[in-house]
Amino acid sequence: MGDVTTMGTTQRRRPELAAFLRGRRARVTPADVGMPPGLRRRTPGLRREEVAQLSGVGVTWYTWLEQGRPINASAQVLDAVARTLRLDKAEREHLYHLAEVPFEPVRRTSSPAAVGPEIQGIIDALDPHPAVVYNARYDILATNPAYRDLFFVPQLASLGAPNVLWTLFIAPDPVCPLVFRDEELPVMVATLRSSYGRHVGEPAWEDFIVRLSAASAHFAELWERGDVAPPGPRVKTFRHEAVGELRMTSVSLSINGMPECRIVAYTPDDEESRRRAAELRELRPPEADALPETEESRPLMRTGS
Repeated sequence: MGDVTTMGTTQRRRPELAAFLRGRRARVTPADVGMPPGLRRRTPGLRREEVAQLSGVGVTWYTWLEQGRPINASAQVLDAVARTLRLDKAEREHLYHLAEVPFEPVRRTSSPAAVGPEIQGIIDALDPHPAVVYNARYDILATNPAYRDLFFVPQLASLGAPNVLWTLFIAPDPVCPLVFRDEELPVMVATLRSSYGRHVGEPAWEDFIVRLSAASAHFAELWERGDVAPPGPRVKTFRHEAVGELRMTSVSLSINGMPECRIVAYTPDDEESRRRAAELRELRPPEADALPETEESRPLMRTGS
């Protein structure tokens, strides 16, 4: 059974690798690498033979790599290709994962379904600053009351189990808590794809991508771009019907002992947002602080997992 699973994962990685290389090659122009544009160039990006030449590898070998054929690639060769395609660190790591070449030691354990009382205590102590624990797929593992104040969407509460991407892609504009979705969602999808490189072929991940693509044409479009990016600090604008818009800085913190999970904490980015956050805290019913998190209190949409 293990061999069958490994073979299926490998076969799934190959077309993903092929699509990733084609997409990165298309965005590098001859001028980017000091080459003349030439005549009869049908696409703005580099040709396969140009990537091979600049990387110091055979044209046939690179063609087979980009076609997803079962060939072996060394770290040195992948480094050369990555330099030619001008990949950043996140994209380079993604390339390594898809080619099944070790990049950095990554402890492959199943993602936890919940957090322990120590982590819950940490994010609760951050209140009145919103805080949440995400896994690599943006499933919500824990929240504090301030996060629920900010993200809770009553119109979507009955839809069950939590995943923040479902809320942000499915919620209609008037009830979506995130402002400027056109700027923020591409970054989140690129972060998701960066993690996906370590999970290509895994049923839970493949099912999630298929179902969200079917539910949201916007997500499907962003997913097809193939962009990858690591988590990082952002300034995001949220809306709340009671207090208006709040500009919040988000910071991601890794959690020792919980691979691929992170605490994301939000702090007001300006005095007006700080005042509105305090006002939102004052509007919270006293019982909400002590209320245990339930399916009804979670602010997101069904993942189906």
